[in-house]
Amino acid sequence: MTKPPALKRHLPTSPFAAKVAPAPKDFALGDQVTHDMYGLGRVIGVEDGIAVLVDFGSAEERILSPYAKMTKL
Repeated sequence: MTKPPALKRHLPTSPFAAKVAPAPKDFALGDQVTHDMYGLGRVIGVEDGIAVLVDFGSAEERILSPYAKMTKL
C-alpha cells in the first residue's frame, strides 16, 4: 500500500499563488442531496462540520466531511 504524497507548504517568497482550500459545504435537515455512490437522498441528521446522516431510501448512510462526492440539489 502506498502513501499519498505529502502536501508541500507554500513559501511566502514563491511567485506562485497559494492554493485555496474549498469552502466547506453546509447541509440542513430536509435538504435533498445526490451522492456519486448512493444516488438521491434526503438529509435526516446533521453533526456540524463532522458528518451528515442521509436517507437514500434503501439505506441510511453517515457521510463524513468534506462531502467530496455529495452535492445539494
